[in-house]
Amino acid sequence: MNGDALWTIGELARRTGLTVKTVRFYSDQGIVSPADRNPAGHRRYGPEAVARLHLVRTLRELGLGLPAIRRVVERELTPADVAAAQAEAIDLQIRVLRLRRAVLGAVARLGSTPEELTLVHRLARLTEDERGRLIGEFLAEVFGGIGDGGFGGGGFGGGGRFAAAARSLTPELPEEPSVEQVEAWVELAQLAGDAGFRALLRGLAEAEAAEAADTGLPRPGLAVAVRELAGPAVAAGVEPGSAEAAAIEVLVERYGRWCAGAVPEEAGAVRDRLAERLGAMADPRRERYLELLAVVNGWAAPESRAAEVDWAVRAVA
Repeated sequence: MNGDALWTIGELARRTGLTVKTVRFYSDQGIVSPADRNPAGHRRYGPEAVARLHLVRTLRELGLGLPAIRRVVERELTPADVAAAQAEAIDLQIRVLRLRRAVLGAVARLGSTPEELTLVHRLARLTEDERGRLIGEFLAEVFGGIGDGGFGGGGFGGGGRFAAAARSLTPELPEEPSVEQVEAWVELAQLAGDAGFRALLRGLAEAEAAEAADTGLPRPGLAVAVRELAGPAVAAGVEPGSAEAAAIEVLVERYGRWCAGAVPEEAGAVRDRLAERLGAMADPRRERYLELLAVVNGWAAPESRAAEVDWAVRAVA
């Protein structure tokens, strides 16, 4: 090839690997211009056209549109400028695709109805402030206004035990979440908006506060006692209704001391109250929330206590 070589559109197409139609289009758009015309008026192109078309092909494969390509070949933009802008655009596309993937995954897994699909999509698209408001309303409904006298004073937001519990239940979706984190957030947000789940947690928090109101002393929660007493029984394979299930009597006696004054004194009242509390603790939504919270926040998966709570529920019945 030499500097005086000129080619027709067909020859130029063969040299660049493009179709004749594509080369003609770029020529009509002024992206590549003919160097000359033959006596019949047909366009002929020089070596510069080959270089330009190779550049255009590369830019198109990188996803650039015609206006951006024109500015690059006319040297209004440098390749570095284009690369930076395109990388930013691709990052945005990745975030959008990740969000779409998460929504579709959540819908497929949860078996959503058309109405729920709309809800899932809305939850996934919430801004950071909107997510904060949703969770803030959830935690306020669960813990707001509950006296914390037995746990160091102060209600929700006042620095007491319930305020600490609220903070520990707060999801914080990272700026660049994974698909799994977005899916977990969507399911968690649906749980947080579930009136029945809110009522369940509110009842557990109120019971915890009432049972400690008369002692004025800090103590482990019921969940800690269940883990301590039922855990070894579960590990040893002790049947809940057997004579060896003495741990449940220890739990009933300890629970009776904790809630003295909050439960009627008639026979079986403490046991009935404990059975009610354990039944609420056994609700699978409670453990599911903690599992989802760990995924969203990037924490290690929490250890399941379902077997221990279930054992205690059956043993106290």
